[in-house]
Amino acid sequence: MSRRDELAAGLAETEQRIRDACAAAGRSRDEITLVVVTKTHPASDVEILAELGVVDVGENRHPEAGDKADEVSAQLHWHFLGGLQTNKAGAVARYADVVHSVDRVKLVGSLSRGAEAAGRTVTCLVQVDFDATDPGRAGVVPDGIGDVADAIATAPGLELGGLMTVAPLGDDPASHFAHLARLSAELRQRHPAATIISAGMSGDFEAAIAAGATHLRIGRSVLGERPSSG
Repeated sequence: MSRRDELAAGLAETEQRIRDACAAAGRSRDEITLVVVTKTHPASDVEILAELGVVDVGENRHPEAGDKADEVSAQLHWHFLGGLQTNKAGAVARYADVVHSVDRVKLVGSLSRGAEAAGRTVTCLVQVDFDATDPGRAGVVPDGIGDVADAIATAPGLELGGLMTVAPLGDDPASHFAHLARLSAELRQRHPAATIISAGMSGDFEAAIAAGATHLRIGRSVLGERPSSG
């Protein structure tokens, strides 16, 4: 089987799962944006995915993400998903259309300066952390959402898109996704345009759809296991 056939099969199977989950939740497939996470996979895979109709792709690390965005000729929406250091944020703002992982006000300033310098508008999501037992995790606790969201909303070159979370390992993801949906509703009272709910990966996106997610970040189900780094 060619790589194109593998990706087409993975994409078709994933699309069927999304449609089934939408039907079970009483939602339209049109409400969902599939972000195919291509981290560690080659730019050639991204080109094939674009030929297969994929529009949104996600990357986790800089500079890998920027190098891939430069190499791929297809017109795509690039989503930056990983934890982001302040000193790299300006560079990421030059190619990322959406940054899902904004979790502190200081990061907002760096992204804003990078977006302005590049003459771009970058959509930013506040990453929410529901795992109080691991202080090393990226994300802001729910009580801190307002400060980060307000900073994004008023920063030149940035647009507040909504919220993102990664369900804590070992927990039932459904309860966390439902919590994120409630927080999203609260955020929209102050920022009505912040409608994005980014939640759900290959192993749990059905639960995310049921809870109201608008953006799914799916890698393995479409691309297969990541290439070995060894």
